Amino acid sequence: MVGFSRLSAQDTATWIVVDGDTIDNKIMDPVLVSTTMNAEGRKAYQRLKKRVKRVMPYAKMAAYKMRVMEDNLTQKKSKKERKKYIKECEESLKEMYMGQLKDLSIDDGKILMKLIYRETGKTTWEIMKNYRGGAEAFFWQAFGTVYGHDMKVEFDPVVDFQIENIIRIEKLE
Repeated sequence: MVGFSRLSAQDTATWIVVDGDTIDNKIMDPVLVSTTMNAEGRKAYQRLKKRVKRVMPYAKMAAYKMRVMEDNLTQKKSKKERKKYIKECEESLKEMYMGQLKDLSIDDGKILMKLIYRETGKTTWEIMKNYRGGAEAFFWQAFGTVYGHDMKVEFDPVVDFQIENIIRIEKLE
């Protein structure tokens, strides 16, 4: 399979002359070229693409809500006020998103945790530990392993190059 990248307004174009012929020389984004992707590989890629498109809005919303929450937490004077605010935020998030998140598959959840790390720079385990405490983070990590989840998973653009590529191609940033 050969991939092609579209030029955007920020790409540069130059002209070069080779043996008297003028050739348009464009600088494009790198493209992954693979001749080994069979039908099963393409099908797996399409499933991954669908999953990334499904969960990316949740990861972006989580990052946004976390930034807002962090800003508001700095304004709280006492530990009691901060704890109360965190609890209120949690209840609000549960009310808004729990129904939708319950409909995600296990594989969707795995990708969501990677994308949350990509957007926030923190693993879901670190987030849980910061806001709910180490004991509860440990409990949920243990519970997640039953379903094949690891809350300490990080997004690595090299290892997860397909996810990164999907985000760039589909303009999900």
